Amino acid sequence: MRYLLLVFLGACSYGILSTIVKLAYGQGYSPGEVVGGQMFFGFLLTWLPALFVLRQRPSLKRMLLLLAVGLPVGSTGLLYYNSLQHIPASIAIVLLFQFTWMSVLLETLLTRKRPAAITLYSLILLFAGTILAGGILDKGIGNFSFAGIAFGLSSAVSYTLFIFFSGKAAPEVNSWLRTSLMSTGSMLLVFLIYPPSFLVSGVLWDGLFGYVFLLAAFGVFVPTVCFNFGVPHTGPGMAGILGAAELPMAVFSSYIILQESVSLLQWLGVIIILLGIILPEWVRFRGTKTTKTPSPLS
Repeated sequence: MRYLLLVFLGACSYGILSTIVKLAYGQGYSPGEVVGGQMFFGFLLTWLPALFVLRQRPSLKRMLLLLAVGLPVGSTGLLYYNSLQHIPASIAIVLLFQFTWMSVLLETLLTRKRPAAITLYSLILLFAGTILAGGILDKGIGNFSFAGIAFGLSSAVSYTLFIFFSGKAAPEVNSWLRTSLMSTGSMLLVFLIYPPSFLVSGVLWDGLFGYVFLLAAFGVFVPTVCFNFGVPHTGPGMAGILGAAELPMAVFSSYIILQESVSLLQWLGVIIILLGIILPEWVRFRGTKTTKTPSPLS
């Protein structure tokens, strides 16, 4: 249960990001400054605890592997932010949330094991809840853009790869060191696309720091640590389902912090998503309880 809660917490942490990003954009900061600052301070935060376990240095091959696994962390944000420039946020987040079934599909293809029926039922609930919570039925789909659709679906693929490989890559390496190496890889990718001019322009200490530090904490440190500790025990398929907690948290934080209006259909979608997350574990718990309960005729 503790590992399920860790993955759930990591997903909820991602859900806060959209609210913080909206606040930062409202102050006039650019995407390069926001995502660059997020990855830079995420790099610093993850290396602080890792310094205490440097005696357990992995081989160069494992270090390069973990750096590569960090690339999807940075690319997910880059792709998602680009999709928002072409399509409405409600469509972009629905496209991102296709990682729920992509994670199950990837696990099925690689392990050659068919997903349980309850997992498929859960995915149906998650998909229906995402459509409602994303506000598509209320706001429509807006202007259609092939570029926006491509960026949105690519962000889902990138997030799926992160969920899968965060639990598979070099699991014998200390989790704190794995987290720091992954954050280093994501930072290097972002800096290749957005050079870190914010470090010398003065904008960092002119108000940007508060936003990017929160983004680093909730968008790099907390979720990467939670996924590194939790996914090896839950499996990528279940992690994909638990990852759907991101959207309800995004709705909650927008409603409470930004005071955005949320329709009844969106609240219904949030409830359906939470039911889809709970369903597999509830069925497993009921099955375990039934197995352990002796028959009255025995």
